[in-house]
Amino acid sequence: MQQKTCIIICGPTASGKTTAAIELAQKFNTEIISADSRQCFKELNIGVAKPSTIELQTVPHHFINSHSIYQPVSAADFEKYAIDKASDIFKQHDVVVMAGGTGLYINAFVHGMDLIPPVDPIIREEIAREFDQHGIEWLQSQLQKHDPLFAVKGEMQNPQRMMRALEVVRSSGKSILAFQKKNSKKRDFNIIQFGIEIERQVLYERINSRVDKMMIEGLLKEATDLYPCRYLNALQTVGYKEIFEFIDGKHDLGGAIELIKQHSRQYAKRQLTWFKKSTDIKWVKATDIKNNVG
Repeated sequence: MQQKTCIIICGPTASGKTTAAIELAQKFNTEIISADSRQCFKELNIGVAKPSTIELQTVPHHFINSHSIYQPVSAADFEKYAIDKASDIFKQHDVVVMAGGTGLYINAFVHGMDLIPPVDPIIREEIAREFDQHGIEWLQSQLQKHDPLFAVKGEMQNPQRMMRALEVVRSSGKSILAFQKKNSKKRDFNIIQFGIEIERQVLYERINSRVDKMMIEGLLKEATDLYPCRYLNALQTVGYKEIFEFIDGKHDLGGAIELIKQHSRQYAKRQLTWFKKSTDIKWVKATDIKNNVG
């Protein structure tokens, strides 16, 4: 590498980002910054598919177990965290590895994002409760009414992004899209982005197997313990919401598990749609990433 470089590995859930990132970090004897909007919460473990204890010990990871579910974390927060952490790592290493599937966070790191005003916690809780009662159709109607810009250009099938957009417009009076940088910030390091290429059927099989593994590892107990916190934004997450609905009697356990698999596959499809829009990402198989950087 001729200058300090951040190598980003992105892609859908269950595509193999963690393993590829660890192998790359070992190659350059460096550290990893996670770009996952849920693995940062120390209270969430099984349901967010965190790297294992052994994996975390193999290579230093950052933005994992770094926050509490009681701390709202935004893309702008991630940008500051990741830029500061990368600067620290660059003092000792020429390369930083970033890996994750939260496209908005990666976009904030690469291009920058204007600081979004704080959201009133009461508004956040009200929106979470209304969504819990009325579902995604309610969110869609609210955004069409209060933030028509997001309703046209935003992720209108992603409840997490939709709730965040509604929080911001209700608190600030402005669309969350108004805070996204129109002109990219210039970083003082090089950025290389790789997307993990994987056959759709193979990906879906991995997702289904991962959900089965999560249930064996204790996702039901983890979600049950978190049930009192179900209205927090961090818990509006695939894997937890379906278990909460099972606890509420909306599904039997088998039905909840099938919904987790279905919603996880839909989430993976949305991730791919987001990342495929970028012309800066080079798509390769996970096993080929190490061979694409010198």
